Amino acid sequence: MDKKTVVITGVLGGIGSQLAKTFKENNYHVVGLDVRAAEVPYCDKFFKFDLHQYCSDANYKKELEAVFDAEIPALFLLINNAAVQILGSVAEVKLEDWNQTLNVNLTGPLMLSQFFLSRLEKSMGSIINIASIHHQLTKKRFVAYASSKSALVGLTKAMSVDLQGRVRVNAISPAAIDTQMLRDGFDNDEAKVQLLNELHPSQRIGKPQEVSQLALLLAEDKLGFINGANLNIDGGISNVLKDLE
Repeated sequence: MDKKTVVITGVLGGIGSQLAKTFKENNYHVVGLDVRAAEVPYCDKFFKFDLHQYCSDANYKKELEAVFDAEIPALFLLINNAAVQILGSVAEVKLEDWNQTLNVNLTGPLMLSQFFLSRLEKSMGSIINIASIHHQLTKKRFVAYASSKSALVGLTKAMSVDLQGRVRVNAISPAAIDTQMLRDGFDNDEAKVQLLNELHPSQRIGKPQEVSQLALLLAEDKLGFINGANLNIDGGISNVLKDLE
């Protein structure tokens, strides 16, 4: 039996690389896309791919789609995982940063879903959008990122309705996940990471493999009734109301 094919954007990130590993270990043919070029051990195919340029440059879009037509003849699952996080307050955010954030985090997932739609429909497959807890709870200076992730959850719901009976569409919204990107954001200070662990009712932050295992479950037919859902994977942090000390 032919392997099912999954396309994963942002495959070189902490969550993206774990998605590739999990699906590879479960007998999927893994196609990885990322704006960076590097060795990717869990991908059967890898393409250097700039989502921002894909959404803003018609010639680049046409060129890459010709490559995908030749190299990805069938598709069972599209995971829109790639994202950019450009911080800035309302007063600081630049139009070019806003546009890049929306292109990568929102418009790109829509355009890729549109491009691969006929292949996904033929395989009775699905789309998984990796959103964020920032669609619901956010912090200062996350104006562009939080807006894009809120819209991605809305897009997920709208697409599930629009594509009813054709392709399932779901979202996963992780909170703090233990990736190098997260640790870099805390200056690799283990004491700060420990404090973050303790904020969660689970008393720890999440692991990339927990996100990838949830994606695997969503992709399989055994949970085929889940459609248009946004599943929080947040260790209970979204239930916490913190008192003043």
